[in-house]
Amino acid sequence: IALRLSEYVVTESGFGADCGMEKFMNIKCRYSGLTPDCVVMVCSVRALKMHSGKYRVVPGKPLDPALAEEDVAAVEQGAENLVKQIENARLFGVPVVVAINLFATDTDREIRAIEKIALENGAYACAVSEVWAKGGAGGRELAEAVVRACDEPKNFRFLYPLDIPIKEKIEIIATKIYGADGVVYEEGVEEKIRRFTEFGWDRLPICMAKTHLSLSHDPKLKGRPRGFRLPVKDIRPAIGAGFLYPLCGEIRTMPGLPSEPAGNKVDIDAEGRIVGLF
Repeated sequence: IALRLSEYVVTESGFGADCGMEKFMNIKCRYSGLTPDCVVMVCSVRALKMHSGKYRVVPGKPLDPALAEEDVAAVEQGAENLVKQIENARLFGVPVVVAINLFATDTDREIRAIEKIALENGAYACAVSEVWAKGGAGGRELAEAVVRACDEPKNFRFLYPLDIPIKEKIEIIATKIYGADGVVYEEGVEEKIRRFTEFGWDRLPICMAKTHLSLSHDPKLKGRPRGFRLPVKDIRPAIGAGFLYPLCGEIRTMPGLPSEPAGNKVDIDAEGRIVGLF
């Protein structure tokens, strides 16, 4: 419907290009018959600092105040994660625009560092987004970059064909997207794969279930982890949805809510103004 009503349609694939984007490309695009003209890779200064491993970030807990202080070295170190995610997006033959989600505490030197790294590592463009502060005007630079990228030649391709074995599909995702050295199947998993193959389910795409906090299965491994093997603890069928989903490491299949919902901080003051959004 959206494509019939507008020249450009923006859809969110979910956080973590190694998670949401990979599933969008390999599953949603197959079933819908639609392919993207551009990937918008969203990052932030504080997220890249976190991926440096220098700062401890705990979901639901207040951020380390030091994240608000300039640290170009931490940004550059954590940008290894961004570089790998750009590589991941380009595996699908689509141009990548990096969007820097600006926070008030970000500095020009930190922003320039991200722009330089993104453009040197295959991004078509890199633009700052200030929509949270300036509304539509704050996204103009980003929107114009996306329009230009959509006009570029592209050669969309899936990461794997459907007619290869289940284990081979899992291993392609693990090695090419996550950067793993290989895959370790825990007890009982290979027997389930054998049975699924007998049922004819080996022709289904794979929907990996793993943490979004790391390229690996371990949320503590930040940046661009190397030298690890991906543990597959189980594999389950979702036949109605049309995929198989391996469980990698400690993972819940139903996302949890934050320890304190953001809505608790939002209110309306005596003059009718909304407070607590930022």
